[in-house]
Amino acid sequence: MRDHGFLLATYVPGTSLIHRAPLALKFLLVFGCGIASFVVADWRWSASALVALSALFLLSGAGLKRLWRAVRVLVPVLLLIGIFQWWQLGGATAARIVLNILTCVVAASLLTVSTPVQRLLDGVVSLATPLRRFGADPERFALTIGIMLRSIPFIAGTFADVRDSAKARGLERNPRALVLPVFISSVAYARQTGEALAARGLGEAED
Repeated sequence: MRDHGFLLATYVPGTSLIHRAPLALKFLLVFGCGIASFVVADWRWSASALVALSALFLLSGAGLKRLWRAVRVLVPVLLLIGIFQWWQLGGATAARIVLNILTCVVAASLLTVSTPVQRLLDGVVSLATPLRRFGADPERFALTIGIMLRSIPFIAGTFADVRDSAKARGLERNPRALVLPVFISSVAYARQTGEALAARGLGEAED
C-alpha cells in the first residue's frame, strides 16, 4: 500500500523552537484556537491567526508541501461550506467560518508535526490523569487515540488503492467494487489490531 497522508501532518524530527516548546504550551495553542473559533467575529483576525500559524508551521521545518497535504483533504468540504454560508449569511461570515476551521487544523498539525506520537500520548495520559478519580483510565484513553491515529491513514490508504484498482477495471461507479473491499480490509485490520492487543494483555476489561 502506498503512503497516504490524512488530515493532520505527521511528525517531522527537528530541533526548531516549535519542537522544543513545552507540550503543554502546544496543547494550549490548539485549545485556544478551538475556543477562538467560537469567539472571533471578524474574518480579518481569523486570517491573521491562520497566517501566523502557517508561518510557525514552516519555521518548524516541515515544509509547504506537508502543510498543503494537511489541509487539502478539507478543500472540497470547505468550498461547499463557504458557498452555503455565503448564500445564507454573507461573504464575511463565510470567510470567518472557513478560516477558523483552517486555523484549527493548522494548529493541530503544528502539534503533531513537532511532537513524537509517544510523547503526545504521554501528554494525553498526564492531562487525563485527574479524571482517574471519576473512573476514567488515562492509559486506555491514550491507547484509543494512538489506534485512531494509526487506523485513519490505513483506511484512507485502502480506499484510495481500491478506488484506483476499480478505476483501472472500469468499475469506479460501482459502489460494491469500492465499499466491499474497503470494508473487508478494515474488518481484517481491526481483528489483527485486537489480537495484537490481546496478546499483550491490553484491551481486556478488568474484573
